[in-house]
Formats: sequence, C-alpha cells, structure tokens
Amino acid sequence: MEMTVATHVQEDEAPDAGDFLLWILVWSELAAFGILLVAFMVAGVVQADQFAAGRVHLNTPLAALNTAVLLTSGWQAARAARPGAVRGQARGALILAALFGLLFVAIKLFEFSGEIGHAGDEAYGVFFELYFLLTGFHLLHVAFGALVLLLVSWRISRANVILITTLWHIFDLVWIVMFPLVYLA
Repeated sequence: MEMTVATHVQEDEAPDAGDFLLWILVWSELAAFGILLVAFMVAGVVQADQFAAGRVHLNTPLAALNTAVLLTSGWQAARAARPGAVRGQARGALILAALFGLLFVAIKLFEFSGEIGHAGDEAYGVFFELYFLLTGFHLLHVAFGALVLLLVSWRISRANVILITTLWHIFDLVWIVMFPLVYLA
C-alpha cells in the first residue's frame, strides 16, 4: 500500500502580517478606479448624446464573454486561496487564473482593434478617450496581475497567494462595476 502525503501551502507569516499594507493597496486601487468611473459617469451625463453614439460601436457581446472569462479566472484564484489548499492544487489554480487573465487581455485587445478607429472622431466627444483610459487602465492591471499570479505559482507561499488573489478579486470587482456602466448604460 502506497501512502501519499499532501503538501499544503506553507503558512510563512502570521495571518495579519502585511494586512495593513494590503488594504492600503486595495483601497488605493479602488480610489483610482473610482475616480475614473466617476469621471466617465459625469462626462456621460454632460455628453449624453455623444456617449450613446459611442456605445453603439462597442462590442457588448464580446465584453460579456470577457466578463465570464475574468470571473472564471477569479474562481480559480479563489480555489488557490482556500485555507488548507494543497500546494499542487493551489499552483494549478493560480496558473489557470493567470491563463484566463491573459485570455481576457487577448480578447480585450481584439475588441480594442475594432474600436480604435472611432477614437479620433469628434462626434463621440470624450467617450472613446475615457473609454480607452478606463478600460486600458484595467487591462494593464489584469495583464500585470496575471504575470504576478504566474510568479506566485512558481514561488508559492500562503502570504503571496493571499496578496495576489485579494488584488485579483479587486480587478474582478472593478470590472463587474465597469461593465454595466460602460457597455449597458
């Protein structure tokens, strides 16, 4: 009879070590995205006709697919962060989360390729400027976060898993707020 031993993700720090800095980072991310979202909403009220005309050129079904991709990535990240997660399972979940994150990036870049031609048209006011600023800022966060997920999967520790998965869920949360405001309003 063969006996296997599951290696759990090591608790290398006290549970609250670094929590303060993590929450400062989380709140600063939320503040930055909040400012951009408020600017987008205010401009949408001021230039309602231009924003309505600009939204016609967005690929809402593709953005909805991308929402599902990002939420699937977040689900994988949550699997990696479960208490008592086995190291190999956590590593696999982090890699899948990163791959879904990179798929989100690829889909978003494809979406941008169909929209970039409208960016300089004055008929849409500042819609496309704010659209690319807001969604591009989010895209950069997802791309960087996916790379960090891969890095953490390589050098796995409980503290690092908690850090990146918490931030990853912030990116999910921001997109869940952004999607209806940008695409469905």
